[in-house]
Order: sequence, then structure tokens, then C-alpha cells
Amino acid sequence: MARSKAPKTGQPENEVGLFTPLAARPLADRLRPARLEDVVGQDHLLASDAPIGRMVRARRLASMVLWGPAGCGKTTVARLLAEASDLEFEPLSAVFSGVADLRKVFDRARERRRAGGGTLLFVDEIHRFNRAQQDGFLPVVEDGTVVLVGATTENPSFELNAPLLSRCQVFVLRRLDDAALEALLARAEAEESRTLPLTDEARTALKAMADGDGRFLLNLCEALFALPAGAAPLDAAGLTATVQKRAPVYDKAQEGHYNLISALHKSLRGSDTDAALYWLARMLVAGEDPRYIARRLARFAVEDIGLADPQALPQALAAWDAYERLGSPEGELAIVQAVIYLGTAPKSNAAYVALGAAQRAAKETGSLMPPAHILNAPTRLMKELGYGRGYEYDHDSPEGFSGQNYFPEAMDRARFYHPSARGFEREIGKRLAYWERLRAGRGDPHGDGSR
Repeated sequence: MARSKAPKTGQPENEVGLFTPLAARPLADRLRPARLEDVVGQDHLLASDAPIGRMVRARRLASMVLWGPAGCGKTTVARLLAEASDLEFEPLSAVFSGVADLRKVFDRARERRRAGGGTLLFVDEIHRFNRAQQDGFLPVVEDGTVVLVGATTENPSFELNAPLLSRCQVFVLRRLDDAALEALLARAEAEESRTLPLTDEARTALKAMADGDGRFLLNLCEALFALPAGAAPLDAAGLTATVQKRAPVYDKAQEGHYNLISALHKSLRGSDTDAALYWLARMLVAGEDPRYIARRLARFAVEDIGLADPQALPQALAAWDAYERLGSPEGELAIVQAVIYLGTAPKSNAAYVALGAAQRAAKETGSLMPPAHILNAPTRLMKELGYGRGYEYDHDSPEGFSGQNYFPEAMDRARFYHPSARGFEREIGKRLAYWERLRAGRGDPHGDGSR
């Protein structure tokens, strides 16, 4: 298998030094790909007919942002792009670097350019630079002093400013799938000249533990290769007892947080209760605050169920209250119960749509006064102006419905709320139709109250 070139700084790979036996290179470093073709799981970008592959083939590398989860190969891809394009590789980490470090890199890049060379500036965790620091890249990217390759695990749309994004292409690297992880396991076994001491079931569990992170998978392999030779292969339980499972990637202030709550909300909207329970469990296992979930369930109850099931909101609020009283883990069962109730309830967004329609009408009609007959008249002047004149008390009518017009006199009657035919809203629809007939019976042929 091809090996990567020795780094330009530090001890060369083939040099034997005093401390070489004590400083063995980690397996992940030894298996770092030496060619773009060796990178696993990213063919959609790196294949010869894929976007980055075409750039390399044409030797016209554009500035870019590599967005993907940890351990998917962002740093390796950047280094190999520099080698494939004959550019000097200048790595920086936004965690440890500041403006002074950037200036030094820019100065070296300018000197290199005057000598006919080029520079690929790789910035790991580029989203950690603030807006002003990101603006510092603009001139050198614009004039071609550097080809910028930024790496981020966060959504660039949220974390990078618009001017920088407009000068870079964003490429999404995928978490490594089962086939890519299996390819890494095969390379690790070839490197060590022996197979991993695992049963087939444990091998599958090992890939699941890695959760798409190739670097973490190779670190697990290294721990397994360190076990005494000749021992019986580990089963899944033995593997779990031997190595630590990777914690789910979930930052409650970043995109993963919003992705999972979106998945939960949309699963509920689609009445897929089992999927909703899965996303709920993912959030709880990752350490999400159950109060946040309870708050979002209350929102869902009014936005996506509404009056199709008037008990949806009380159920959501009761679950929230029960969690506050019980705490974890007992209170989480109340949230589970609410998720099941909301997932299986009839759905309607009629109230949500009605609010939007009413708000648009309110903006279009400005400051029209209510009709005089529904205004109170606490003073003599107001009575003389006609306030309250002609008002009909609905409870005095046989049907408990007067059918008077309550819209501004200069505004046509509008229909904002259209109940669905699902759940309790079916009954509401019958009531509205009944009142429309009564309204029409008052001499309003259109049933709109504008006699």
C-alpha cells in the first residue's frame, strides 16, 4: 500500500534517531493516504470525473471549504491536493493561530509567488476565526496569493461570512460508510500483517462504534492489536469491555442540535411515531436538555396539530410539567408519552395558516376602525357618534348567533381559518358551515356579512 511522504519538518520517516523506538507513529498516521485515489469514502468529490478530481486533472485548484464530520479525511485531502498541484502546503489551526501567524504565512506566500511558486493554505477549524480574521483572507484569496482550503465540522452558511464564502467553493465530505470503514480495517490488518482478534459480530460492532470516524476506527484497531497474541477472538461484549465506544457527535449549540430536533419535529408531522422515538432517543443519549425537547413538543402541538386534537397541547404541557417535577430519568418517560400522543394524533396546521393570512390582511388594511356597532360608548359624545348603536346581543337570538358583521366597514369579509376534515376540526367545520347559513339567512346572499 502507498505511503505518505515524510513531513517537511521534524525527523524524516526513514531516519533512525535515538528515540525512534520510543516514538512509534500511530497507526492512523502510518496509514495516511499518499494519493487522492487512496482516500476512502469521498469518491463523489475526488474521482477523476468529480468536482475536485476535475480541478486536479486540469491543475486549476480553486479556494474551497471542506465541510464534514471528524475523521472523514479533510486534512489528508488538503495535503494531497497541495502535492498533486505542486503547491507548498502551509497548515494552520484556527484554534492556535492568530493574525500574526496569518501575516507570516501571507508574507511567505508572496515571496514564493514572486519566485514562481504557489501556496496552498490549509486552515483547520476555520469556523473558529472571527469575522474580522476571516476578512483577512479576502485579499490574498482574491489575487491568488494563496489557494485557501478551509476545513470545518460546522455548517459554513452559519459560521463563515458571506464575502469569504463567495470566494470559495463548499464541498461536503461524507461520514465514512460501512464499505469505507471496512476498507480501512483491511489496510490496518495489512499494515500489521495479521487480522483483528474479533468475531464477525464484533467486527460489525467495531464499525458501529466508530460512527463514521475513520481516525477513531484506526485508534480502536491499534488498541486491539496491542492485545496479547494468541488470545481467543473477542465477541461484541468482549469488544465493548476492551475499548471505549465513541461518544455521539452532538453539540447543543451547533448544527447537530438543530438537525436532530428538525428530524424529531418532521417525523411527528409525518405521523411516524417510531422514527420520532428514535430521534428523541438520539437526543437524550447525546445529552440534550429534556426541557428543550418538551418546549419544542409544546410548539409542535399548536403548530401541527392545533384543534384537530385539542388535547395535544395539554398533553405536551403535562409532560413538560411532569419532567420538571420528576427530573431524569423518570421524567423522560413523560416526554416519551407526549411524543407517542403527538405522533399518533390527527394533524392540522389550519391555525398556523390562519394566523399568517390574518397578519397579511392586517398589514394590507392599515388602521381601519372597527364597525361602530361593536364599540363601547362609555361617554355621551361616543353615544352621539353612534358607538354601540345597532349592536345585537348574540345570546338574545334563538341560535345564540346574531350574524352581524364584525369586520371594518371598509373591508370585505375574509375567511382565514379553514379547518381540516381531520379529528375535532371536522366538528368545527360543521359549526362554521352552520353559522354561514344563518348569516346568509339575514339577507346576505353571499354569506359574508356585507349586506
